[in-house]
Amino acid sequence: MTEEIRALIQSEGPVPFERFMELALYGAEGFYTKADGGSAGRRGDFITSPEVGPLFGAVIARYLDAEWKRIGRPEIFTFVDAGAGPGTLALSVLATRPECADALRYVAVEVSAGQCARHPEGIDSVAAMPEDEFDGVVIANELLDNLPFRLAVFDAGWREAFVDVGSDGRFIELLSAPIDPVPSCLPATGAFGARAPLIGRAAAFVDDARRLVRRGSVLVIDYGTPITAMLAGRPYRDWLRTYRGNERGEHYLSAVGLQDITIEVPIDQLPEPDNVRSQAQFLQLWGIDELVAEGKRVWDEQAARPGLEAMKMRSRISEAEALLDPTGLGSFVVAEWRVPTPSDSPSS
Repeated sequence: MTEEIRALIQSEGPVPFERFMELALYGAEGFYTKADGGSAGRRGDFITSPEVGPLFGAVIARYLDAEWKRIGRPEIFTFVDAGAGPGTLALSVLATRPECADALRYVAVEVSAGQCARHPEGIDSVAAMPEDEFDGVVIANELLDNLPFRLAVFDAGWREAFVDVGSDGRFIELLSAPIDPVPSCLPATGAFGARAPLIGRAAAFVDDARRLVRRGSVLVIDYGTPITAMLAGRPYRDWLRTYRGNERGEHYLSAVGLQDITIEVPIDQLPEPDNVRSQAQFLQLWGIDELVAEGKRVWDEQAARPGLEAMKMRSRISEAEALLDPTGLGSFVVAEWRVPTPSDSPSS
């Protein structure tokens, strides 16, 4: 991976950080695209909500049923799982057998061929987003934080970070002339070396997803922050992170192709959502407490001679604790864009 980037720099000169990140994660031998590329799960590089257990998918299935009904129960109801990884969410959603199951077309979008090979049967496994409009839902669970972004650095004005090769052969950071005009999301001034992401690609993803959905909604679930200025005021290693083997990794210019690069998503740079909630609030809105109560009831009834189903139901308690944790997954941001139907009331 490093040789691909070095060759590009030798040919074209220093490259924007956005391009460096794109190659580091999605190049020919990038972190996500190489044969043994990064993956979610306890034996992978990071844990996402679907990997906690099937409870998250059961709540998402409830949300899908509600959207299917809201838009008039279409005969074909498309669910696009963008950045689907190994298909863990698909397994848990389909296992619930939602009311919309007979209409459901599950599209798992994943760029890693190795991850796609693990997708369950009965879904469409593809490498890119659909091109044609559809009725349904797009979900991007911990995807936007991995989309390449421009990196602004404050040094007597906001400048853009570029990546070059130093005299010792390692990647180094160079700064452009002051950015003009300064994006409105950035504060007027900052501490020397302050950093902030400019997430144009993430905003474009949301715009494109909204255009695809004829009737339905777009959901983004990620660790995020309300405004960009909050990131610019914090040490950048707090929000510009790397992960490898379920642990924090090295500096973002190191171990290229061997570690994930990820950020807290500044929500103010996305199209304005219709609803913004924490993951805990979202899951509670769509019935996680009811599902946990059901799990407790089944366990109590079968505790004397528990079978596999009873054990699964009992696990809902610990899964809910992790998913609702206000210091962890429960604090994630869930942003929702709804495409209304004529029958929708203003308060729906």
